[in-house]
Amino acid sequence: MIKILCVGNLKEKYWQEAVKEYEKRLSRYHKIMIVEVPEFSQTDVKKELEKQRDALLKQIKDKDFVITLEIEGKMLSSVELSEKLEQIFLQNSDLVFVIGGSNGLHEDLKKRSNFALSFSKMTFPHQLFRILLLEQIYRSFKIQNRETYHK
Repeated sequence: MIKILCVGNLKEKYWQEAVKEYEKRLSRYHKIMIVEVPEFSQTDVKKELEKQRDALLKQIKDKDFVITLEIEGKMLSSVELSEKLEQIFLQNSDLVFVIGGSNGLHEDLKKRSNFALSFSKMTFPHQLFRILLLEQIYRSFKIQNRETYHK
């Protein structure tokens, strides 16, 4: 099972449709679940991150392999990500990706992470990033199965 934990939800229909499309494509390869936790907007960033941490950690089991999406994480090519996912699934049946909110992730989530992944040093809106992540997971399966799509 691949679980994607996201802070906030998708309000715009075009983002929702893009997610549905990639969920449909990915269903051929793996079971995928997207879990949204509330975006606890507060003037106190520390309290906001603590509430998001608590909501996200409730969704993570001890046996889960956790990949946090962080600007400070390691950047991989699409082929390297595909290889990484393949290695993970050799030893783990459950993989969790964590996408933080606009203020990032609480340090406790970063400590729980098994691997910190960065797509770029740039900041992306979480709605768009969810689609980027789904696309890269889909691309990874296409690469693993030596199917056309990758280039």
